[in-house]
Amino acid sequence: MNSCAASVTMTSNGLLLIDKPQGVTSHDVVGHVRRVLNEQRVGHAGTLDPMATGLLILGVGPSTRLLRFAQSEVKRYEGVVTLGERTDSLDADGTVIETEPVPTLTQEIVDAAASSLFGDQEQIPPMVSAIKVNGQRLHALAREGVVIDRKPRWITVYELSLAPLDDTHWSFDVTCSVGTYVRVLMSDLAERLGTVGHLSALRRLSSGSHHVGDALTYYELDNRISEDAPVLLRVL
Repeated sequence: MNSCAASVTMTSNGLLLIDKPQGVTSHDVVGHVRRVLNEQRVGHAGTLDPMATGLLILGVGPSTRLLRFAQSEVKRYEGVVTLGERTDSLDADGTVIETEPVPTLTQEIVDAAASSLFGDQEQIPPMVSAIKVNGQRLHALAREGVVIDRKPRWITVYELSLAPLDDTHWSFDVTCSVGTYVRVLMSDLAERLGTVGHLSALRRLSSGSHHVGDALTYYELDNRISEDAPVLLRVL
């Protein structure tokens, strides 16, 4: 799928890049876009959890059929991992269920652990996720206290680098394949460092050739539409 960087006039056909704010779901974003564009045919590629921010690619009108291509693109994220605490959801929206001391870590130790996660690998999706099993979302089962076996998925980690913020918080930058749960990756990293951990911040920077720097915030989207300015990217 190729798209040009030029926007088109207010037609209901094209791609829309949104910088998702924290605290809303990807479904909330779709609902907002449907209302402001007065178009029911809106979908998104690559779900972002409520705590995450950054690039969300939406298809509007006939272009929704192309979202399967955007879904399969390589993703890049930045964020923060908190060491010493594990939550039930593996991110900051969950409840702390386990604590462990954090060993003294050097950049060399963390780099070695990160490099061990490079390449193709199997990853088991977390219970708190939007995956459906027998017609039920895993996160709905998790809220009921139900834990079921999940089939592992093949993912690829292309790049992963970290930098210390303090003794228990490290920022990271990761490029990975579609289907990668970054919170699972950070939990795995913590275990390789001899402790536990959870994802405390996440921002999607890019998906394929699309970058968050080209995305619109809610405020920018609403303003452009009120001014009858173009917001959609034409799909070639």
